[in-house]
Amino acid sequence: MQSKVLKIENETGLHARPATELAKIAMKYPCDIKLIANGKTVDAKSPLMIMSAGIKQRTEIEIKCNGEKEEEAINEIEEAFKNNFGE
Repeated sequence: MQSKVLKIENETGLHARPATELAKIAMKYPCDIKLIANGKTVDAKSPLMIMSAGIKQRTEIEIKCNGEKEEEAINEIEEAFKNNFGE
């Protein structure tokens, strides 16, 4: 299992577009990917679940990947966070 804590820097947090981008990345990998923020654990492959977590700017998010290609998945997700999901 790979785990990493990242901070969302987008002014608007993980709203619809970045949540969808994050889910697209997660869906490319066969491993189980969870986001833990604000006391909630959600499936990173579901944009609606990501948005339901209410993740705002400067929120710390723990990403947990478990299974095949977990390291590649967490690295690509970290890169997306660093690039603010292209915003």
